[in-house]
Amino acid sequence: MDRLTAMRVFVEVADRASLTQAADQLEMSTAMVSRYLAAAEDWFGARLLHRTTRRVSLTDAGSAVLPACRQMLDLALETQHLAAERSREPAGLLRVTTPGSLAEAQLTAAVVDFQRQYRQVEVMLSVADKPADLVAERVDLAVRITNTLDPAMITRPLAVCRSVLCASPAYLQQHGTPRTADELRQHRCVAHAFGIGKQYRFMRGAELITVPVEWSLHTNETAVLRRAVLAGAGVGMLPTYYLGDDLRAGRLLPLLPDHQPEVLGIHAIYLSRQHQPLALRLLVDFLAARFAGEPWDHELNAAPAVAHEETA
Repeated sequence: MDRLTAMRVFVEVADRASLTQAADQLEMSTAMVSRYLAAAEDWFGARLLHRTTRRVSLTDAGSAVLPACRQMLDLALETQHLAAERSREPAGLLRVTTPGSLAEAQLTAAVVDFQRQYRQVEVMLSVADKPADLVAERVDLAVRITNTLDPAMITRPLAVCRSVLCASPAYLQQHGTPRTADELRQHRCVAHAFGIGKQYRFMRGAELITVPVEWSLHTNETAVLRRAVLAGAGVGMLPTYYLGDDLRAGRLLPLLPDHQPEVLGIHAIYLSRQHQPLALRLLVDFLAARFAGEPWDHELNAAPAVAHEETA
């Protein structure tokens, strides 16, 4: 007998605690339900239900296998939907949100390439460094840079984000170059308003180092933070994917090369795996394949060395 149907019958009987009610729901005869239950018990090699004339209840074995049966039925249904959707052309509107710097440096080009393959998909790409409320704002997909994930959301890792501590040559000439992490406390520091408080976090080998500092300026937009550091406002920590040209041209100089800023994950975040629009599933797959978990700091290969003594 069909094992998926046998599992479906077992789950229905377990939920309703009644062979008769399960038979009505499944549009089967009670005798057919009994045969499917017997087949399921033969397959699992254990009795799954206690059955009397008055009630039906799970055995220990039945309680153990019930969650797995639910998962297999959900997977079968999802696979069926996926196969049906693959035969259709994806279409419709996708609302996507991401930080502005990420949209500028990476995501906009990726979305354009995606739409070259799927021309019926419309994308509303909104930018905000503050995380969006996916439910209230009707967002289909958020691409976020974070190590703090909401367990209520479905997430898929896309890549990692590395950062660099840096300053402009003009600032370093006027204020000196910090040689140790502790010396950062003597410097003007600029920061992202949605960061982790008044501190820098570094990895030095396997050790996490936290350095308290005072912000002279903070902003909710990474582009403004970059502009402030370029203008000589102070020391700042910025994502490497956003600074390749500035570092290569010497407009910004990296600091403390033996202190690696904490690495963050770049994630696709959405509400549910069930009943996903085909366009959304394809976009997430496309982004995962395009970025393939690689760090987005290849722009630094030709970056100049750390600030020298003469800049102090």
